[in-house]
Amino acid sequence: MIFEKFKETVRKFALFTEGDTILIAFSGGLDSTGLLNLCLELQRDWKINLYLGHFNHQIRAGADEDEAFVRRMAREKSVDLYVGVEDVAAYARANGLNLEEAGRILRYRFLHKTAEKIGNALVATGHTMTDQAETFLMRLFRGSGLRGLSGIHPFREDKIIRPLLFIEREEIESYLLEKGEIYCADESNQDPAFLRNRVRNELLPYLRENFAPNIVQRISQMTSLIREEDALLEALTQDVSKGIYTHRKGRIALDAISLSGLPLAFQRRLVRNFLSQIKKSLRNVSFDDVKAVLDLAEGKELHLSAELVLKKEQGLIVRQEGATIKPRYEIWWDGQDNIAIPELHMVFKGEKRGRSSELPLRFDDRVCACLDWNRVQFPLKIRNRIDGDRYHPFGAPGRKKLKEIMRSKGIPAAERSEHPVFLSGDEIVWVWGLPVSERHKVTESSRQVFIISLLTDQR
Repeated sequence: MIFEKFKETVRKFALFTEGDTILIAFSGGLDSTGLLNLCLELQRDWKINLYLGHFNHQIRAGADEDEAFVRRMAREKSVDLYVGVEDVAAYARANGLNLEEAGRILRYRFLHKTAEKIGNALVATGHTMTDQAETFLMRLFRGSGLRGLSGIHPFREDKIIRPLLFIEREEIESYLLEKGEIYCADESNQDPAFLRNRVRNELLPYLRENFAPNIVQRISQMTSLIREEDALLEALTQDVSKGIYTHRKGRIALDAISLSGLPLAFQRRLVRNFLSQIKKSLRNVSFDDVKAVLDLAEGKELHLSAELVLKKEQGLIVRQEGATIKPRYEIWWDGQDNIAIPELHMVFKGEKRGRSSELPLRFDDRVCACLDWNRVQFPLKIRNRIDGDRYHPFGAPGRKKLKEIMRSKGIPAAERSEHPVFLSGDEIVWVWGLPVSERHKVTESSRQVFIISLLTDQR
C-alpha cells in the first residue's frame, strides 16, 4: 500500500523518471530510511541511480554515532555515500543565525553541491504528510498568508523533491517494522523547547483524539487546495505587474503610485515579490512588513532590518544602499564583575540579593532586570538578537518571536540590534528594554534575586 502511494506521488507530480539520478538526503532517521527503502524497491522496476548524502551538523552529542550508522547502512545497501561535516554552531554565531536556520542553510548547500558533483542529480528529502500537517499548524499560528499555508511543495525549482509527502509518518514506521529495518532516533525531536516538537508530540495527538482522527489527511488535502489556488492568484498577479516594477540608478524600484490603483490582494503580493527580489528570499518577511511597505510615506525610510532599508522617493520605493550592519558579538558573563559590551558602548552590573532585603526591587526594563537566582544558569550568554529568537515575556500569554515583541513595543527596526539579549543556557531570560522571561521572573517564593543593572549607555 505504502509503495503504491509512493509511486503514485512520483507519477502524479513527475518527480523523476527512469534514468534519473537521485541524491537522498539521508539522516539515518525514520523518514529518510523509509525513503531509501522505497527507492530501492522502485529500483527493481525502474533504472534510477541512487546516492546518499549525509550532513553532520556537529551539534548533537550523538551526531558522530549517526554518521557511523549511515556509513554502515550505505555499505549494507550498496549505495554510494557522500558525507558533509561543518561546525553549524560556529556558522550561526558568525552570521547571526539561530542553530536551526544555520543548519538548514549549510545542509542544503552541501546537498546541492553534491547533487551537482554526481551529475546534476535531483535531491529527495523525507518530508511526510505528517510534516506537512505540522508545518501548516506552525504557519497558521504565525499568521501566514496563502503562500505560507500552502505548506511544503512536492517539488521545488531548485530540484528538491518530496516523494513521501502523501504518506503519514506512522505508515513509514509500520513499513520499516514489517521489513525489519532499523533507523536512528534523534533525541532532539523530544525537546519541548522547539515549537515543531510541541505540535508533533502534544497538539496533533490531542487533535486526533478529541476532534478529528484524520486531521493529518484533512490538512494535507487543504494545503493541496491552497497550493493550487495560490498558483492561480500568482499567475494573475504576474498579469497585472506590468509597470509596477521599474529600475532607478540600476536598482529595482516599486512604483507605489501604480501599485495603489490595484486591489489590495494584488498589492500585497506585488510587495512580497518585490521584497523577494531584493532579499533573494521571503524568510522572516511578515504581514506587518508588507503593510509597512504599503504605508510608507513619501520621503520616509523603512528599516525592515539592520541590512534592509527602503526609501520612498518621487513615488518609487527603492532599497537604500550602504545600510549599516551592526557588529556581531557574543560574551559570556559569570554575573559577578561588571560586563562591558564594547560594540554597543554599554556596561551592565550584576548583583545577588536576598528576597527579604529591605532595599526595594526596581522593575524598569530600560534600567534593570530582576531574575529568580535559582532559575538562572551561569555563565550567562550576551549576544545580538538573531532571526528566529523567541521567548515568553513576563505577563504575556506565551512565547512569541522577539521581532514581533519589539515591533509591538514600538522599537524601530533600525534600533533592534542595539538591544542585547541575555540567555541562561539556550533560554532568553531578558532583552534590554523588554520584560524578563516569565519562567525566570521573581515571585513570592523566590528566596534570592539576581539583578542586572545598566550602568553606562554611550550609544
